[in-house]
Amino acid sequence: MTDAASPALAADPLAADEPRLTSLAHGGGCGCKIAPALLAQILRGARGLPVPPQLLVGIETGDDAAVWQLNDQQAIVATTDFFMPIVDDPVDFGRIAATNAISDVYAMGATPIFALALVGMPINRLSATTIGRILDGGAQACAAAGIPIAGGHSIDSVEPIYGLVALGVVDPAQLRRNAGARPGDVLVLGKPLGVGIYSAALKQGALDDAGYGQMIATTTRLNTPGPELAALPGVHAMTDVTGFGLAGHALEMARGSGCRLAIDWSAVPLLDQARELAEGGFITGASGRNQASLGDGAGFADHLSDIDRALACDPQTSGGLLVACAADSVAAVLALLDRHGFDAAAVIGRVVGGEPGVDLA
Repeated sequence: MTDAASPALAADPLAADEPRLTSLAHGGGCGCKIAPALLAQILRGARGLPVPPQLLVGIETGDDAAVWQLNDQQAIVATTDFFMPIVDDPVDFGRIAATNAISDVYAMGATPIFALALVGMPINRLSATTIGRILDGGAQACAAAGIPIAGGHSIDSVEPIYGLVALGVVDPAQLRRNAGARPGDVLVLGKPLGVGIYSAALKQGALDDAGYGQMIATTTRLNTPGPELAALPGVHAMTDVTGFGLAGHALEMARGSGCRLAIDWSAVPLLDQARELAEGGFITGASGRNQASLGDGAGFADHLSDIDRALACDPQTSGGLLVACAADSVAAVLALLDRHGFDAAAVIGRVVGGEPGVDLA
């Protein structure tokens, strides 16, 4: 069905009397994701099916997208992502949700080709005008990525939900997974952390205009360097840091690669107000669930405070790429990220041998 393909909806004069979008949702952005430990428990009970050889990437390592090989030069990358509002402005909500979904395609080293819209809205609470603005925001993000929204599906739901099915194409030789890191690699993070903390502050009216502007800037920045990074021979693995936080997605990379990741916490970039807001108590419930899900897979140095641990597990919506690359490729990786506008990108650690896991020190 393609009933959500067009944002052309009739204007509603009652739009000004509507509730805040975030007030209609029990969670927001990628903080809505099921905790990693519970998700693993759910999937363990899923029925296994034969895996055809054309399926290059499935659910094995919790990667960013599925990949199906068409021929020697082409593979289709398919992913989907959707969530409840992280902000109250409907256009911004649509832009953030669409950017987040498309970035999973970039994280595989692929080029997006088109998207389908996923729309669930409480039609008795939100006007057609507001819903249309959410869809328009998604269309803006897709236009920035150079792709059309070719269809979709919509339902009447209790909470507002928006997202995309995003599809891309990649040469299998340039496919990058979260499972290719090698001992000796250097870790580079493309965006600063703190989106979950900012969203918690926003929901309680404690985020100022500067903070909101920084939050929108980072969450609507497409991870466009992905395909070019994948073309660099020294880039061995990539993933985007989203709902499981830096520690959670780093642990997925470590386990998938059979390596240990050592993260220098002092080098990890943060949004300007992230630490101050976290110290003020603006920490999401998802952060605690993420930390609990790490189990014994992650070790925190004794000098790291509870705030540091919360920041490391803070759920990121439309977060940055985490890249594992050879040491002699670091300069090229940083230069490429900088050319695309990721001026906060930083070297945050390295890949070492040993039992798969993550050490933060």
